[in-house]
Amino acid sequence: MSDFRPDQAGLEHAVRVLLERMQHRGSPHVAPDAADVSLPRQLPEIGIGGGAALDALAQIAFADVSRLDHPGFLAHMDPPTPWYTWAAAMWAAATNQNVLHPDTAPAARALESHVVAWLARVFGLSGGHMVPGSTVANLTALWAARELTGATRVVTSEAAHLSVVKSADILGMECVQVPVDDKQQLRTELLPPDLSDSVVVLTAGTVATGAVDDLHAGQGAAWRHVDAAWAGALRLSSHTRALDGIETADSVGVSLHKWLYQPKGSALVLFADAERAHEAISYGGGYLAVPNVGLLGSRGSSALPLAITLLAWGRQGIAEQIDAGMAMADELADLVTSDAELELWHRPCTGVVNWRPVECDPESVRERMTGAWVSTATIDGDRWFRSVAANPLADPRTVVSAVKETMNGSRREN
Repeated sequence: MSDFRPDQAGLEHAVRVLLERMQHRGSPHVAPDAADVSLPRQLPEIGIGGGAALDALAQIAFADVSRLDHPGFLAHMDPPTPWYTWAAAMWAAATNQNVLHPDTAPAARALESHVVAWLARVFGLSGGHMVPGSTVANLTALWAARELTGATRVVTSEAAHLSVVKSADILGMECVQVPVDDKQQLRTELLPPDLSDSVVVLTAGTVATGAVDDLHAGQGAAWRHVDAAWAGALRLSSHTRALDGIETADSVGVSLHKWLYQPKGSALVLFADAERAHEAISYGGGYLAVPNVGLLGSRGSSALPLAITLLAWGRQGIAEQIDAGMAMADELADLVTSDAELELWHRPCTGVVNWRPVECDPESVRERMTGAWVSTATIDGDRWFRSVAANPLADPRTVVSAVKETMNGSRREN
């Protein structure tokens, strides 16, 4: 069929639509029920063709979306992506390489091995492989730990990501959650005295506050894993000391689609002894030329956008991006502390700022905001704004102004 041959006019039209839509930032946020998916109730009997289908879905793809690159979007751990990753993702889709098989993806497999080795060295670990996100990274690491050590228990903090508890459940392991201190860090003095049957999971960048546990904690455990989904990128910045001790872990998970600005579905699971870990979680089959490592079977080349970004920026460029994010978080914190109508939870340590109005309900303010957007989190039973410095184009002053305008509007109505 002609659809499987390049259509230059169709592709050029698609790129023009992309550029036109992405140059118009629109609203920083769209309410969950705002999108109008105007499609037939039933699967059409007769198709309308690729070009017409692209046009039909352009509104959904570009208009009814949160604009992560908007100056007022200072909310979640979801960044905008560099333009060249869009092209790389298109190349990967066009070639549709399956890195499960050397026959179908020899170059893609080699590229992934190369970029994984680059980043493994940053963490002082021997290697690993790519996964779609840190949920899978955490599950993979705990699976390897169980297979290699016989551990029956996972010990982590109450502020750990839900994927840690989920992974323990899937693997049939007990999960013990240890209380945190007033900065949301694991209270190491409350760890069980005997950890010989345990995988200790430490967090480098909690979801709610960005807190980093003592990454030297849990010595004597059967295995030590660090969930560095958010803050792992600091190893490539001038703030690398914030992650001291991560190089002593048996495994580390890092989300590349957070602070390394990759398209969704890009993360790493790394091991101190990758060869041994991979062997423990590999399966063979009569249809496989090489063992299938880890949880995933067929998958595409998510390493291609990553490799292009790493080459485009280099280590220095990556450090500049992350350092700028840390500075943005500090700027927002300074704006909050200088305003008597706002309060700051704690100074940010990994680019996550928790703040709120002194006299207004944070959720009601958030729901009424226009021109800017923040997320929220519950900390010690209280609701706080959560602003994550993942958007390099965000303007903290725009966000604070939007909050203040909403607060003033609420007072006028009351």
